[in-house]
Amino acid sequence: MDVFVRRGDSFWYFSQLFKIHMQLIINSNRNINPQVLSIGQRIQIPGFVAVSYQIRQGDSLWLIAQRRNLPLDTIFLVNPALDPNRLQVGQTIRVPLRITWRLVNGKQNYDYSMMMNDIRRLQTVYPFLQTPSIGNSVLGREIPEMVIGTGNKRVHYNGSFHANEWITTPIIMTFLNDYLLSLTNQNTIRGRLTFPLYQQTTLSVVPMVNPDGVNLVLNGPPAEPWRSRVIGWNNGSLDFSGWKANIRGVDLNDQFPAKWELERARNPKTPGPRDYGGESPLSEPEAIAMAQLTRRRNFARVLAFHTQGEVIYWGFENLEPPEAEVLVREFSRVSGYTPVKTIESYAGYKDWFIQDWRRPGYTIEVGRGINPLPITQFDEIYEKTLGIFLAGLYL
Repeated sequence: MDVFVRRGDSFWYFSQLFKIHMQLIINSNRNINPQVLSIGQRIQIPGFVAVSYQIRQGDSLWLIAQRRNLPLDTIFLVNPALDPNRLQVGQTIRVPLRITWRLVNGKQNYDYSMMMNDIRRLQTVYPFLQTPSIGNSVLGREIPEMVIGTGNKRVHYNGSFHANEWITTPIIMTFLNDYLLSLTNQNTIRGRLTFPLYQQTTLSVVPMVNPDGVNLVLNGPPAEPWRSRVIGWNNGSLDFSGWKANIRGVDLNDQFPAKWELERARNPKTPGPRDYGGESPLSEPEAIAMAQLTRRRNFARVLAFHTQGEVIYWGFENLEPPEAEVLVREFSRVSGYTPVKTIESYAGYKDWFIQDWRRPGYTIEVGRGINPLPITQFDEIYEKTLGIFLAGLYL
């Protein structure tokens, strides 16, 4: 929501008036020096929108503000030319509205366009949220990263490496929405205040690593020439529910240079729905984008969300540091998921992260059943993983 600076206004005054941490206002207006505000300057207030209101008989600005539990001055800030002595019935003014509900509705078949629409809506209401692109998919879809926080501890979460594990995307998006709501309303999540997490950590999230694959599973094959290719690789079937790979038939979580050759030796040698690791590591644009992001950001830890099994894989070739076990014990405690140190698997994103950085990396298998998991599991999965999302930030 935009407000307009008057003589004597300050970010500190706005933070008091709207009950928003000043740091969130500063980070929502990155191109503005808080010490040098000019009259008429437009300032974004996170966590609010301005809605139209038509003046009725008997209305006063004080009454309108009181009904909305707002200080009177908030109305003047969004209506800079308003004369309170000349209100007329039928006149339309703008009134601030605090957002206290989720904008993301994750309990549905959640494809790429839904995610991008939700990201745009979140960014509009919470402008301290940054949404750079990390690259593009094979079909040219932008792969967004979402960045929240100002702290030195850099933490990364991702979802939908595998196409038919798309439910991880709305789970992650719902957590992000709840985190943003908690920050702007100064509410707790599971009894924990979140603004200290915002100050201590910088959270990087790539909610959908494999947008082409997710759309293939949910919406069917794209136009030619890809339509014929993917149907061929899928043994002529139009049922893509078993498809994990990207649109080129390459399994993105078999694409990383962490004993890639061992995974290659035992897996399919041609494109298909799953387990084909490509002709070389990091051949696919989605995997390249993730690798470049990880090198650039220098994460303290990474959590890759997959389905299913309610287990947390946390080791790779004994290269993980001692604190990796401390973290996974807490993740297990708050979720009920079972920690598993090693599995006969290589070339995954978390394997490569552990190998190259010697820092904690986790593959978290949410839910139980056959992929793609039914959306009816959404609430149960979210309740179990919420503790992991939080612990990833506070530990």
